[in-house]
Amino acid sequence: MGMAYKIAINGYGNLGRGTELAIAQAEDLELVGIFTRRDPASVTSATGAPVISLDELPQWAERIDVLANCGGSATDLAEQTPAALAYCNTVDTFDTHPKIPEYFASVDEAARQAGHLGLISVGWDPGLFSIARVYAEAVLPQGESTTFWGRGVSQGHSDAIRRIEGVADAKQYTIPIESAMEAARRGEAGALTTREKHLRECWVVLEEGADADAVREAIVTMPDYFADYDTTVNFISAEELAANHAGMPHGGFVIRSGRTSVENAQTIEYALTLDSNPEFTGSMVAASARAVARMAEAGEVGARTLFDVAPGLLLPQSGEELRAHML
Repeated sequence: MGMAYKIAINGYGNLGRGTELAIAQAEDLELVGIFTRRDPASVTSATGAPVISLDELPQWAERIDVLANCGGSATDLAEQTPAALAYCNTVDTFDTHPKIPEYFASVDEAARQAGHLGLISVGWDPGLFSIARVYAEAVLPQGESTTFWGRGVSQGHSDAIRRIEGVADAKQYTIPIESAMEAARRGEAGALTTREKHLRECWVVLEEGADADAVREAIVTMPDYFADYDTTVNFISAEELAANHAGMPHGGFVIRSGRTSVENAQTIEYALTLDSNPEFTGSMVAASARAVARMAEAGEVGARTLFDVAPGLLLPQSGEELRAHML
């Protein structure tokens, strides 16, 4: 093992903490520090890594191989990633699917101007599920892919609810509909609407004096997030939320059903069951940071997605070791 790659984290929420834990498990990655928009004195890191004001990123850039941007997709990343690329290579988990093309373009422009590399939208979806869909469709071109998410807490959707006026806190569960999954395995999911594949269940703590009806309406009509789903909104106390909804479980399935001939049907299914969505996503961020460091060493610049990352680059082992033990 050569020198450890120097990784920094930008944003110390659930994902930042999950990424910190993942870096601690990797012998070839070293956590340089955690950047925050908060007062650094108010933040204590789980591993004792230094906490630094984000304003100081330019002074630290020389010491960083890759910056893991762990802010939210709703508002943070579209500004933070292009800004950070002026100073260093980046990896992020941007997950607003409809906006990925425009996000990629802005990251690509910033990265090329600075001569850096920006890997976007890593995690498990987008991320591992994206790769699963590509492999499945490449192997079974005649067929259909269906992705199910849950049962689990969606961080992005929970975050979107928490930004609504009058909401003190919230958790959102995405729940796949079992009959829809069976249809996907039979190759009959193409006729299903978005509404027929998942339910969305919201648990919301209101601020004092907030209008429950207005909050419910704001949630169920929110484009990209809730408008296309059967969404139930439950109002509960902060105590109930803490007692019953503290965890961050998630998971899901990618199912592709296809035919290789008139006689033969084939099905590929890829599944995840996660106790902690942010820790798992953080683990993917750490592995992806390793790949970014290697690709940057090879002289690559611009924006990339996981479709552009060779699988072996995600692992600490050399190509020789992978051929001997993994192939």
